[in-house]
Amino acid sequence: MSIAIAIDGPAGAGKSTISKFAAKKLGFIYIDTGALYRTVGLAATRAGVEPAEGRELDNLLSKITVELTFNDRGEQVVLLNKEDVSGLIRTPEASMMASKISAVPSVRAFLLDLQRNMAKTNNVIMDGRDIGTVVLPDAEVKIFLTAAPEARAKRRYDELIEKGMDVKYEDILEDVKTRDYNDMHRDIAPLKQADDAILADTTEIDLEGSIDLIINIIKEHSNGAV
Repeated sequence: MSIAIAIDGPAGAGKSTISKFAAKKLGFIYIDTGALYRTVGLAATRAGVEPAEGRELDNLLSKITVELTFNDRGEQVVLLNKEDVSGLIRTPEASMMASKISAVPSVRAFLLDLQRNMAKTNNVIMDGRDIGTVVLPDAEVKIFLTAAPEARAKRRYDELIEKGMDVKYEDILEDVKTRDYNDMHRDIAPLKQADDAILADTTEIDLEGSIDLIINIIKEHSNGAV
């Protein structure tokens, strides 16, 4: 029987990085659901389709395929119509588009079965905004991973600067706060902590400590399954 771990939290909390390392240490498959929404957002941007419910978006969804796979190094790869878009979806613009398009019911329905089917057949750590509340409500362990907006913005700023991008901390902090508001106030599957989720705040913890924290929570609350 497969084991599912649900990790939710706001943008920039380190869900993807922490979940990825935790999954590797535990021998689980990591599923980055945010990458799926970013990919649909990229498809909409390319097609000039607004991220809102409507015939144009529904028509776009009927023409695209989104897949999660892994390369020879075991790294997750996101495919849009068989094209590797893993690098293209990691820009601030893609992040904001993902926030907008993830509020559209038809998009969430489009990706829901893909996410659930992966959890049915594999031991997974899946992260996102509504994994514990909507996608995997029966997950063995649910974690709400968060950090102060300022800490999340600083981490993102450092990451982009290291990549040689010309960005301003103030702009990233504003983006973080805007996305938090949008994610928490959308009508469909808003960002919130599941009633039975464990809160993990990494504001004052470095990456290695955050990974250890998540692994310890999973082991402690999985009833011996992990």
